[in-house]
Amino acid sequence: MAKFERKGKGGMPQVSTASLPDIVFMLLFFFMVSTVLRESTMMVEQSLPGATEVKKMERKSLVTTINIGEPALGYKAIYGSEPRIQLNDAFAKVANIRDFITAEREKMDEKERPLMTVSLKVDKETKMGIVVDVKQELRKASALKINYSARNLETIED
Repeated sequence: MAKFERKGKGGMPQVSTASLPDIVFMLLFFFMVSTVLRESTMMVEQSLPGATEVKKMERKSLVTTINIGEPALGYKAIYGSEPRIQLNDAFAKVANIRDFITAEREKMDEKERPLMTVSLKVDKETKMGIVVDVKQELRKASALKINYSARNLETIED
């Protein structure tokens, strides 16, 4: 009679990697769809002023940004070199600010509307006249929480 012998001990079978490419592409697709890139194109040049007491905004979804500064190089031929107001992806006049604030409020949940903060990103060379005009329009639009954006000065030299 023949002798039946067991060849080696039965170990764990190898993990099938056939579905690995599918999983990788699903993850890649998910991150491509869910990633938010810059929301608006900068049409104004900005060199923010420095500050020593800088606080980071915690909930950026509640922040609406108004950019003020000279038009960027590609726009100077059309708009000149006077400081301009940029709301999202377009230049605007002071009179358009109320409609802009109203539209931004409508995008928010009703509970979050009182928490809306308007962040002014103003070039440090810009005269205060245009900033005062913007602030007056924000008052008329009942947008009273205003934040001035600045860069952090980590060390102060005497």
